[in-house]
Amino acid sequence: MTNDELEALKHPVGRFAKPGRLDAAEREKLIAEFVRLPGELREAVLGLDDEQLDTPYRPGGWTVRQVVHHTADTAIQFYTRVKLALTEERPTISPFDQEKWAELVDSKVYGIGDSLMLLEALFRRWERLWRTMGEEDFRREYIHPASGAWTMDDVLALTVFHTRHHTAQIASLRRRMGW
Repeated sequence: MTNDELEALKHPVGRFAKPGRLDAAEREKLIAEFVRLPGELREAVLGLDDEQLDTPYRPGGWTVRQVVHHTADTAIQFYTRVKLALTEERPTISPFDQEKWAELVDSKVYGIGDSLMLLEALFRRWERLWRTMGEEDFRREYIHPASGAWTMDDVLALTVFHTRHHTAQIASLRRRMGW
């Protein structure tokens, strides 16, 4: 497999770029996509058995099971960071080691149903928060020790991208495997 082919499997929707300041219409478009994402992830894994869930989405990559749990873990982290940014002045967040988290037993062994339900519930609650935020709220920031300042516009765009990215990884695997 060439580096380009591996890159396409790893990043089926491309790489993330911070959007900069969004206007109300751009935010609404992202929020509308945000609302659909948990259902799209659920659809992407519908009917997969344990052997399929334990298949890496690419050579050297996480299994489908790990991808689903990682998507939920990351959403929890992002949601918490948004709440911190809305209630504190430019907080410095604590990053997490996603590789180590993906190796924990809850990510490698257990069923994905709870993570799918968690995403659905969290995104429903989070949608309400996004929709009540004003222009000033979307400009609020937190500081990531490695990547610097993140506005709430950035986090909205990243959350949508991240969930879409992992759903596309699973959908791509299903197409390649004929599942």
